[in-house]
Amino acid sequence: MITISLCMIVKNEEALLARCLDTVKDLVDEINIVDTGSTDKTVEIAKQYTDRVYFFEWIGNFAAARNESFKYATKDYILYLDADDVILEEDRIKLKQLKESLDPSVDSVSMYYDASTDEFGNVTLRYRRNRLVKREKNFVWRGDCHQFLDVKGKIVNADISITHKKIKHAVGRTISIYEKKIERGDVFTARDHFYYGNELRENGHYKKAIESYDKNIATKEGWIEDKIFACIFKADCYRHLGDLENELTSLYQSFKFSPPRAEACSRIGYIFQRQKNYKIAAFWYELATKQVPEADRWSFVYVDYHTWYPNLQLCVCYYNLGDFEKSYFHNEEARKYRPQDERILHNRQLLKDKLKSLMTQEN
Repeated sequence: MITISLCMIVKNEEALLARCLDTVKDLVDEINIVDTGSTDKTVEIAKQYTDRVYFFEWIGNFAAARNESFKYATKDYILYLDADDVILEEDRIKLKQLKESLDPSVDSVSMYYDASTDEFGNVTLRYRRNRLVKREKNFVWRGDCHQFLDVKGKIVNADISITHKKIKHAVGRTISIYEKKIERGDVFTARDHFYYGNELRENGHYKKAIESYDKNIATKEGWIEDKIFACIFKADCYRHLGDLENELTSLYQSFKFSPPRAEACSRIGYIFQRQKNYKIAAFWYELATKQVPEADRWSFVYVDYHTWYPNLQLCVCYYNLGDFEKSYFHNEEARKYRPQDERILHNRQLLKDKLKSLMTQEN
């Protein structure tokens, strides 16, 4: 059986650190925590779980801090988590089984990162990350922010999720790191342009975000998946700016890099739905429901756009088209994912009454 070192970087995480460690402490053989300048009780809490607590001066570079945490690992493999991550019970069982059975020739195990969930516990954003890596390979983190672990070799994809459960969002922190890069005259990679665009968009700087996405798209280098979502996210910016034409054009632009994704199809459907062109809207929503993301897909999967959301909108579209049976069917499909959603329950009763009334009239 392999051994595992848990490596974490933390700062002012007194509200979350114990919750995280309680879900993993019995699954790892060593806990290494690097504090980057906490002023609360984070260090005190960390020392309740391990005597391997270290300090590293924050220099505005996440990769540097993560690489520092990896330096203290002594076991076969390194697992990393953030303080606002947890491992749910079903995934704890899977991780324990993996630890007992992993072939030591494996260099890295990728796991799902369930980055967000809705109020019903459904995963809304998922993607893969190299999560468990062989220590002796000395894999290195790269990137000031939105960093990535530069991994090569034998990689296996596990059906295990790490679940992100944040309680607050650090508004503007990452933007400031990118702004310092610009001030220094650093050359942005295609990845930098994409993630800087994301930060700008999430903070409401839509015009600047569009510029950053366009730079990513125009660059020949870079991951094709980033370019797909640069087009999709650029469309979101145009929607916020009220520019319908460029919103639609940006979504179609994503087809240059990939067959239609549910994330794009649902957005296109919504454009036509807003125009009350329900027939065309239904076409795009139907297409969205047919997209099944591959289990081994590494890029973003916004699960809502594959499941309940297009079905709920199809309920609305078919209702307006007078096809109440299809409307009811798609509402029931949406209900599978959100059985307590008040909108869906309202639709269900409305459509039941409508269909009953039509049957009465026919008789």
